[in-house]
Amino acid sequence: MKFKVLFLTLLLFIALFTGCTKKNTDQNQNTQGETTSTETNTASNTGETTTGEQPDTVTTASIVDSEDAFVKAISKEGTWIIAIIKDLTVNQDLNLEGEFKNGKKDDQGKDEIQRKIALYSQDENRNITARYTLTAPKITINSPMASIQHGTFKGDVYVNVSDFQLIDATVDGNVYFTTDDAKSTFKMDDTSKITGKQELKK
Repeated sequence: MKFKVLFLTLLLFIALFTGCTKKNTDQNQNTQGETTSTETNTASNTGETTTGEQPDTVTTASIVDSEDAFVKAISKEGTWIIAIIKDLTVNQDLNLEGEFKNGKKDDQGKDEIQRKIALYSQDENRNITARYTLTAPKITINSPMASIQHGTFKGDVYVNVSDFQLIDATVDGNVYFTTDDAKSTFKMDDTSKITGKQELKK
């Protein structure tokens, strides 16, 4: 009789222990699932990744105030926007190099190619607050879909690519196109001007 009572007590203890263990395991799994979900949502909301990848540098801007920084920013290792924050003189010929994406998609879902030299400052509402002058002997445009915007370039401009634009900008010098395509696709708005010649120079 005592043995039977002891045996039943042992079975009850085993049953209780097994149930508690399963409950704790389920709670741990639920907690882990909630933590993973929170981390995923946080990463999604902030635009960060959980893999340690760096942001795509082609979508960023270089804000420069020195000759060396400007020369680096317009190179193949630079960024798609190059913005100066004061009048700047560079005592060498300049070359705008490289193909850059602006972080947007076109109507077909393809990455948009663009390169912009921004000769101005703006406020948080994108109102232009200051315009600057960039001075150099000459600048050669080798980046596709490039533009100079809202300021003055003092020097000659050599255009080797199609679709170069002046947007509310002044070229205090000449603009030379090295191909027929570069000349025929060039655009400038009504507020832009060129003080010198515009001609094909192959």
